[in-house]
Amino acid sequence: MKPTIVLKDGRLIDLAGDRIADVVVDPNSGLITGVGTGLAADEEIDCDGLVISPGFVDLHAHLREPGLEAAETILTGSRAAVRGGFTAVVAMPNTTPTTDSAAVVEQVLAAGRHALCEVSPSAAISVGRKGHQLSPMAELVGAGVRIFTDDGNGVQDDRFMRRALEYARGLPDDDRPIVLAQHCEVEALTEGGVMHEGQWSARLGLGGQPSEAEELMVMRDITLARMTGARVHFQHLSSAGSVAMVRAAKAAGMPVTAEATPHHFSLTDACCAGFDPIFKVHPPLRTEYDVAAVREGLADGTIDAIATDHAPHTPESKERSFDDAPPGMLGLETAFAVALDELDLPLADLLALLTWRPAAIAALTDRHGLALAAGREANLTILDLDHRWVATGEEMASLARNTPFEGRELTGRAKDTFWKGERVLADFEVTR
Repeated sequence: MKPTIVLKDGRLIDLAGDRIADVVVDPNSGLITGVGTGLAADEEIDCDGLVISPGFVDLHAHLREPGLEAAETILTGSRAAVRGGFTAVVAMPNTTPTTDSAAVVEQVLAAGRHALCEVSPSAAISVGRKGHQLSPMAELVGAGVRIFTDDGNGVQDDRFMRRALEYARGLPDDDRPIVLAQHCEVEALTEGGVMHEGQWSARLGLGGQPSEAEELMVMRDITLARMTGARVHFQHLSSAGSVAMVRAAKAAGMPVTAEATPHHFSLTDACCAGFDPIFKVHPPLRTEYDVAAVREGLADGTIDAIATDHAPHTPESKERSFDDAPPGMLGLETAFAVALDELDLPLADLLALLTWRPAAIAALTDRHGLALAAGREANLTILDLDHRWVATGEEMASLARNTPFEGRELTGRAKDTFWKGERVLADFEVTR
């Protein structure tokens, strides 16, 4: 029998409120066995001055397995996740082969059984993410998928997207909602573009991707959500216009949700001035005005979740020219600290964006994100809000090194992370 552990005198913040409490974790059952005061266990972790939160849930991570293991594996990605305080990540389907069949879903789940956090596979809306033929969605729902996305590509054909939404609307969901998540980009407007179209792209002589390419698809899919009644989730919103449209759609009662990434609420297209491909991302970094709008959307509830869009790449691929390098940035280990530094939000609101709100979208609330209580699965993180550290790719758990926050001093970090009662992060170090 493994010893039980009491997390003593921590500031517990979850959906139930904000209070000082002890939490008893039983690694044998994987459950929380007590929450209160004056509790005891075989071992004790002093949490005085620390925050105990439900484990974070990331709606958007590229773990690269199967097929692209030189950049990341499910195991290494999960190590990065728990260092960031995450106990669940939704794995994107742009793998090789594409996650568009039950067989590939099972391959991801099998690799996830050796991971340090829950890996929840999403699946492609279309076969091969090509936007022509629907994936076998009923079969994939049967395999456990609840989020469908062609992430990396927006579904370009209006009629096809309508058909996908209508089909998803008719699938049985067993009270676990089925969501179509959209990478919003009209490719006819972004072809040849490598950064945001604006003053900086003109100054640098680089092809631009206008905000309107995102906004047109957001507009279309809001309309299709109204038409079909199906749930639509907007991935990595980056423009002020997109935020405004989602805000209006929610006010009208439409079934839409949205996420934003730390880099889209903290960095601008001016970062590309040095032609460093580390700042090339998809959708691109935009203007200060857009950054302010994304922050406002997070503050007023328009944007439901912070998602990392963790996108590891091999060092040699990111060392190509800006035009030729692949888009994407690491995000799992820095997300909380960047959010804490950049967003002027009450701590409980910030944690909601990382815990119960994304868990609800991903249909994971039976085990992640809600109130920490006796009988619940012990998925939680202990946060040191005062811990100062310097982000550097060389010291991250990911196989990749492409962090846009290289050399930046950050405040706040996960000190310990528990998944199913196992202490997978202990005093800032991964345990296996």
